Amino acid sequence: MRYITVLGSTGSIGVQTLAVTDAMKDIAVECLTTNTSIGLLEEQIRKYRPHTVCVADAQKAQELKVKVADTNTRVIAGVHGMAEAAAMPKSDTVITGIVGIAGLEPTLAAIRAGKRIGLANKETLVTAGDLVMELARENQVQIVPVDSEHSAVFQCLQGIQSREQEVKRIILTASGGPFFGKTRAELSGVYRYVGAGGTVMRPTKEGPAMVFNRIKGHPDAKVAIGVLSSRTRVAALLGCRSGDLGKKLWECASHPIQPVVTEEKAACQEVVHLANEPGFDLAKLVPAPTNTPDDAGPYITLGMCYASHPDTGASDVTIHRLCIQGKDELSIFFTPGARHIGAMAERAEELGQALPISISIGVDPAIEIGSCFEPPTTPLGYDELSIAGALRGEPVKLCRCLTVKERAIANAEYVIEGEVVPGVRVQEDQNSHTGFAMPEFPGYTGPASSQCWLIRVKAVTHRKDPIMQTCIGPSEEHVSMAGIPTEASIYGMVEKAMPGRLKNVYCPSAGGGKYMAVLQFEKKTESDEGRQRQAALLAFSAFSELKHVFLVDEDVDCFDMSDVLWAMNTRFQGDADIITIPGVRCHPLDPSNTPECSPGIRGKGIACKTIFDCTVPYDQKKRFVRARFMEVDPEKWLTGLS
Repeated sequence: MRYITVLGSTGSIGVQTLAVTDAMKDIAVECLTTNTSIGLLEEQIRKYRPHTVCVADAQKAQELKVKVADTNTRVIAGVHGMAEAAAMPKSDTVITGIVGIAGLEPTLAAIRAGKRIGLANKETLVTAGDLVMELARENQVQIVPVDSEHSAVFQCLQGIQSREQEVKRIILTASGGPFFGKTRAELSGVYRYVGAGGTVMRPTKEGPAMVFNRIKGHPDAKVAIGVLSSRTRVAALLGCRSGDLGKKLWECASHPIQPVVTEEKAACQEVVHLANEPGFDLAKLVPAPTNTPDDAGPYITLGMCYASHPDTGASDVTIHRLCIQGKDELSIFFTPGARHIGAMAERAEELGQALPISISIGVDPAIEIGSCFEPPTTPLGYDELSIAGALRGEPVKLCRCLTVKERAIANAEYVIEGEVVPGVRVQEDQNSHTGFAMPEFPGYTGPASSQCWLIRVKAVTHRKDPIMQTCIGPSEEHVSMAGIPTEASIYGMVEKAMPGRLKNVYCPSAGGGKYMAVLQFEKKTESDEGRQRQAALLAFSAFSELKHVFLVDEDVDCFDMSDVLWAMNTRFQGDADIITIPGVRCHPLDPSNTPECSPGIRGKGIACKTIFDCTVPYDQKKRFVRARFMEVDPEKWLTGLS
């Protein structure tokens, strides 16, 4: 007699698997599992008499124990129970029909126990394919795909006995669409539709992290995009709730942990390419994507630029727009205003010196998020790597560059070493002549700059089989990096001025994380009336590129823009609740910040900042109580639907 375990027996795959066993007299069921569908699981227990069942939901497991107390079936629960179920001693085969990432851990447990795996959970291989397959090889475990087209492909490959019979090519139709023959710009455009979010055209606001495994001209490299394109995913990566991200970053900015230099062999220097070696070519060494047909060239969009002030030695990390211009040349765009590394480059130029710089690509997300703070929260000389250190509870490790007097992030996938050349400016689109740079966060393709600085590259180092990380400018990923530090800066400044009044801050995707903020403000006493507008003024001070502030009460979910607009429609009057501040410097990439759009704008980059006060006057709060519903437990009505 052969025994099977069915993980997810109450789902479609599980039900079909059990139907197959009905027709096979030599197969018995040892174990079954479900998430919460204990009604169907009870029926399966009474029909198949398994030795053990597992319910992921501990409360539901207790309910099931009562229901099947008259049987000999053992009921276990939770994540550890799922792992135990997957490794039951009698089972020869484990069918994994659990949906999502929840299927990974029990699948690994089954492999470690030497079970044959019938895999219907595609997410297991999508998220941890290398780990799963390596473990299967170590334990000599066979993994058989049992779901849809994956099983069909597997069956087509059976019976091959020689290389002459080997299948050369498999074409899948109706499985996501063919990409053959598409240009780089077209392939980059795919992502905007499947998950870029932000202000590009999209059907989705948040999307998956994607890895492109076969990069033309870069056989040993991979390119990742969308790692931070979900606020929920960022929260998981930083170890907190999504609604607390701004507060956590402010706490970390207030208690920084400075980076340290390691003398150990750095992972980012496993492979070294020197610019003075024959055949050195940036475009061949770094798989930087061209995102649209209008792009000035291949862009590095997630390069952590690290440099030190020529006078003080204070270091800073910042993300800048970097375009490959030649075999050993990069252009770098500094936003007017000379903040951070731009100010360092200007000072070095005054001294007639080149500015050593490192560009680290593919780093800890804590570094990417922390690097996007701006003054006054992180003034010139404040090393934002210290925020990443605080987020992780340990210092970021730096290594010494090999060709320039600077440091780089030791665990990066790629590092570009070079110098910012003094007295040289280059046309950003000198190789393409499109007139454009790249898609920027406001949702428009920005104009090419004629005033980009030049970086002379000295070396490229990287890990073995490196992963290039990139992002599209107008995307939810940009919103995460720009918006969450902005939330932190606003929260911190207002909290210092009026403690306990500002409940939370959200910089939504509609503003690219920079142009718009929603402040959730609680008026606790009559004297708080008017303070909400002071909070908005502080927000403008905390982040100079902010254009619009929406003020809402504590009963409005600031992270739900539908709720914010509800507050505007029911608590806001245009003639009384709009406060404008004209003639203030804002962000140069806003195309409406020009004299052509408003006679009150004196020059490009100047805007009218606006406060939309959607709060209820303190003395009228009783008139604006939201509909109150009875608090109930919905579980009793949802049984069987999960």
